[in-house]
Amino acid sequence: MLRDEVYEPQLRVPGIFFSPGQIVATRYVDTLIKQDRLDTSIYLSRHLVGDWGDLSDEDKQSNEYALKHGLRLLSAYKTKNLAEKLYIITEEDRSVTTLLLASEY
Repeated sequence: MLRDEVYEPQLRVPGIFFSPGQIVATRYVDTLIKQDRLDTSIYLSRHLVGDWGDLSDEDKQSNEYALKHGLRLLSAYKTKNLAEKLYIITEEDRSVTTLLLASEY
């Protein structure tokens, strides 16, 4: 589910809450993408609209605070094809967003 502030039934496409800056992936994530074993676009889209994924309520609240105060943002998602979570981290200056797996975090 998307953030409450975004959901407006009359809007079909929610807005992006922040710029991701340069999007980078770890070597392992990049390999999985190239092998068509991981499609990160869905998870990156969710991250950019404030759907923080599979985090605790406390971590989601921390992200809401971070979003308002320009701090680092973290999302975690269970993926269909992998046993471990995909993490997405956007740095506080919004210059870089990194995609990595739980074992690399």
